[in-house]
Amino acid sequence: MGPSDDRRSQIITDSQAAGRLAACLPKWVYADAHLHRIYKTAGWKATLMVINTIGHLAETAWHHPDLHVSYDSVEVKLTTHDAGGLTEKDFDLAIKIEEVVMWQPGRDAESTLQGTPDELRFKYIHYD
Repeated sequence: MGPSDDRRSQIITDSQAAGRLAACLPKWVYADAHLHRIYKTAGWKATLMVINTIGHLAETAWHHPDLHVSYDSVEVKLTTHDAGGLTEKDFDLAIKIEEVVMWQPGRDAESTLQGTPDELRFKYIHYD
């Protein structure tokens, strides 16, 4: 096991988690040794897209969140089960999920990707 393996499996304390959330994941909450986030969507099709996006990111990271799914929302809960608590892996995956799910291409002046039209029928996720 190398130094990076130690860092990935070291348990993060409650106070460390609170500080990290405030600094880099303000929409996430720490409770019961998990990072939590609820993404509100525009409906079932959008919910499925969010689930698939999170599934892809989690599988490629070899780290698997608990998902609670409803018609217009997806709750994500992260903890490192084999370490018995919150680790850097949870924060790294939460940051990547937040980055991808909340990406708004139309707000990036440098990008040629414009995003979905600003009409209700094209809404995908409720950005906060």
